[in-house]
Amino acid sequence: MDLDDHICYCYHVSLRKLVNFARRTRPRCASQMADCLGAGTGCGWCIPFLRKIVAAQNEGEPFKLPLSPERYAAARTEYRQDADRCNTFEDDAAPLP
Repeated sequence: MDLDDHICYCYHVSLRKLVNFARRTRPRCASQMADCLGAGTGCGWCIPFLRKIVAAQNEGEPFKLPLSPERYAAARTEYRQDADRCNTFEDDAAPLP
């Protein structure tokens, strides 16, 4: 994915905004990423990716998402159609996926 592709579709938050936010604020957990335009507070799809952005920042590594924007969007559609979807910030202390 490119930096200008959306990670949070609910609030149209790009990867660039999230990575820059993480670099500037150095969040300790993914739920703090919600301060970046509400990322992760809609359907919850992007929460695992927010965790990975935080982990990469804390490890001093650049964040890369090896998915095409089309595959990412298709996977989100599948997630939204699943009645048992459950990504939440409540398990912020859980290991990263």
